[in-house]
Order: sequence, then structure tokens, then C-alpha cells
Amino acid sequence: MILEWIEKKKHGLSLTWDEIHEMIHAYVHQEIADYQMSAFLMAVWFQGMSLDETIALTDAMMHSSKTLDLSGLKGITCDKHSTGGVGDKTSLVLVPLVAACGGIVAKMSGRGLGHTGGTVDKLESIPGYQTTMGTDAFYEQVKKVHAAIIGQSDDFVVADQLLYALRDVTGTIDSIPLIASSILSKKLAAGSEAILLDVKFGEGAFMKTKEEAQQLADCMCAIGAYFHRKVHAIISDMNEPLGLAIGNSLEVIEAIHTLKGEGPKDFQTLCIEEAAILLQMTGLADTLEEGKQKAICSLQDGSAFEKFCEMVMAQGGDVSVIKDPSLFAQARFDTTLCALTSGTIQKMHARSLGILAMELGAGRTKKGESIDPSVGIVFLHKSPEKIKEGEAMAHIYSNQPLTEKWIQDFYAAIEIQ
Repeated sequence: MILEWIEKKKHGLSLTWDEIHEMIHAYVHQEIADYQMSAFLMAVWFQGMSLDETIALTDAMMHSSKTLDLSGLKGITCDKHSTGGVGDKTSLVLVPLVAACGGIVAKMSGRGLGHTGGTVDKLESIPGYQTTMGTDAFYEQVKKVHAAIIGQSDDFVVADQLLYALRDVTGTIDSIPLIASSILSKKLAAGSEAILLDVKFGEGAFMKTKEEAQQLADCMCAIGAYFHRKVHAIISDMNEPLGLAIGNSLEVIEAIHTLKGEGPKDFQTLCIEEAAILLQMTGLADTLEEGKQKAICSLQDGSAFEKFCEMVMAQGGDVSVIKDPSLFAQARFDTTLCALTSGTIQKMHARSLGILAMELGAGRTKKGESIDPSVGIVFLHKSPEKIKEGEAMAHIYSNQPLTEKWIQDFYAAIEIQ
């Protein structure tokens, strides 16, 4: 049957609900070979999928293994997903921030791959923090703390794990129906009633244009509506890194500062905006403005930071490093790079800078590789700030001396005029 399904999709024909479910079931049970599924994924990449097909694929993946039932929790549960980028540590702030305002946030996150970072990797830079947790323990923590961030377990949405690994090595990552079904199958299976999607566009994101990001957002919102979930999407720019830090422990430290109301303006503004949306979606704020004020108050009165500490402690993390970030593992070298010319910072190329951080050891080129949580980049200036020749521009944290090529590539990634 798989050959027939490949042929149909290759010629732009639609598959039925039953055909898609049968195909996913067969693939999960190893009745379809990887090379055949690869051919199908490539056909989808070229021909696309209708909304009905995408919904069917989402449903088939969502039910390929167990799902979570959060209906026993009092209140509207919520979740958030970002399509990924450089310096995007939003979940580290958003989850405790919303929980401090009365929300119930149950979040499963992923690891970084390539130039994009992963929330799980960032949290694991906190000594002792456990990102692996059984569903019962996850439920109990969400019930008690109202906040949890864990990694996806091996027996959760198995079809997506298999298909994502295949897409990664077959050049079929950037397909809207495949991205939408991958994201929503996990979010729906995780059980939350309200889901916020941060769809990134730009050179540091999968979607390169705002129009593509809007198409993906519309598709995912339509899928959410079919399954009677509250799904809201925002479109945000990933042409430049978010915040000032790139690198795992460095981003956790920046999140800590932000939870104390001391974060970079662009990052803090996005966190407050997203918190306001979730608070309104869950009925904890009547308007976005009320949600923003509640979020700002939680940053200012310390309750968001205390909720983060509570979540870290509940998951086995060493809270002492949260209260004193100097206790995080330190890189051997702290190199200050200064501006080569005076002018205004016009552009900071997110993808190039993400790759440079990955080359330091902050990211991985393939799944399963180890990463170095202590390395990365912390900028002292961003666009559109003015800078003078010889003025410190960034700190580079590494465990090996920087090569001349790395330094040249760094300067090439930042345009000053």
C-alpha cells in the first residue's frame, strides 16, 4: 500500500483519513521502511497537503502512543511552543511568569539542533535539573507547582519522533504541513486546553518570510480549532538573536535577570506580551492590557522569580545557582571582541551567529551529540545602537582559544555602518 500512497501524493492527489492513519500505524510498527517513508515525505514536500490531510496526520501521530489527560486539574491548563531560533529562551521566563499570575503551565520541550537552541539543553545546564519525568510525576508537579518543563519521553508521540528524525536527514524539515502536524501532535497529546504558538520568521528561523510564517500559523490554528482547543499564534522576527545571550547557561542567566525585571528590553517585552496572551486565553485577564500589568507586577514583586526557583527545586535542580548565577560552570576563556569601526549596528545575522555559537560547543550538528553548557556569546550592544571603534562589543565564552577564522566570521555576521 505504501507505494500506492507515494504515487498518489507524488501526483498531487489527497489521501483519505483512513489511509493516513494506516500509514502512520504501519510505519510505527516497522511495516514500512525508512526509504519508503522518505519518498513519501519528499512527495509531501513538493506537493503539500490539504488541511484535511494535515489534520488526519496530526491525529494519527498524536494517537501513535499515549496521551496526557490534564482534565483533573482545576483551571484552564496552558502551553506554549516556539518554532525555534537563536537566543530564544522565552519558555524559561514565560512558564514561571504565567504560573505566578495564577496560570497552570504544563510544557514539554525539545533539544536544540543546528543553529537553534533547545529549552531542555538550557535547563540541563542547571546542576541536577531533571528533564526526564514520568507522566504521573509530571501531572503531580503541575498540580502542585502549576509549572513544569520537561523533555519529550521516548514513549510519547512516537510517530513524530520517528518522522522528525527522518525529516532531519532527508531535507524535508521545512514543509508547512509536516511542521504543523509535528508541533500540534505533541501539543495536543500533552493535554493543555490553551496553546500559544510563537511562529518565527527570518534567516534564523525555519520560515524565512513573514508570509510563510503566517501560513504556518493559520494552519496550526485551524488544526487546533478542529480539536476544540484554544490556539493562538503570534508572528515574531528571528532575523537577529533574541536578547543578548546565545548559549545554554548564558541564556538561563539572562532568563534569571529577566525574571527579576532586569532583562534585555526586546526579550522582556516579548515575554510580557506572550504572558498577557496566555492570561487572557485562560480567563485570568479580561484584556491584554490587564494581562500585561499582571505580568509586569509578577516580575517586579519577585513572584515570577520565586516560581522559577520552585519549579527548579521540584525537578531536582540546584536553586543556589539560580540565586547566585556565578556558581554556574564557567568557560576557560572570556574573550572580549571590540568594534573594528565606528557607526550604527545595522544588522546582526541570527543564523551566522547561531552557527558560531554551535562551533564553540553550544549546539549540536546531529541528534545525540553532547554540548558544552558553559560556552556562548553575550553581546554588549545590539542594533540599532551606535558603537565606537575599539568599544567592547561582545564577550565570547569558550573552552578553546578562538581561531582567526572564527573571529573573522563573527565580525562578518555583524554589520556596522
